[in-house]
Amino acid sequence: MLAQLRIASVMIVLFTLLTGLAYPLLVTGIAQRGWPEQANGSLIHEGETLRGSRLIGQEFSAAQYFWGRRSAVAYDAAGSGASNAGPLNPGLTVASQERAERLRAFGGETSIPVDLLTASGSGLDPQICLAAAEYQVPRVLAHRSGLSEGRLRELVRQHTTDRWLALFGEPVVNVLTLNLALDREAPIAR
Repeated sequence: MLAQLRIASVMIVLFTLLTGLAYPLLVTGIAQRGWPEQANGSLIHEGETLRGSRLIGQEFSAAQYFWGRRSAVAYDAAGSGASNAGPLNPGLTVASQERAERLRAFGGETSIPVDLLTASGSGLDPQICLAAAEYQVPRVLAHRSGLSEGRLRELVRQHTTDRWLALFGEPVVNVLTLNLALDREAPIAR
């Protein structure tokens, strides 16, 4: 029995070192060497200021910015998750109607892209579909000076990621990177 206990103890220590220390260090080293930006959260810095991550949605509610999808978790990355509200849930219906009224108050069309009315499964999607970005161009243009509609649409296109392998998904626009580019192009007086 003592011999088996010693073997078991050695195996616990050995596998703890192997799987708890060596393997994570190896994987972290490979990730840092091969994909340092992604391994560190795809963070966006402007000078010394951290502006956000390309991978996590942020709330933009001012009229001069493009808005992302609604968030069921108030854009809190620590609480990522969906509302689990089905299409017949009154709360979901009310939230979508309120967002639609807000979009229409800024002179939006009647046909609003679904990305602007619904939250994603994670509640933190950083992208919206291209149609949702294009829908917002008139509102953003009306609240920004010194920017033409053509240039604004060009900025949207520059921040659009095409379908994966040109087959899967749809073109999407990263809201944070687009808004940061918009601030560089046509700064808002603060």
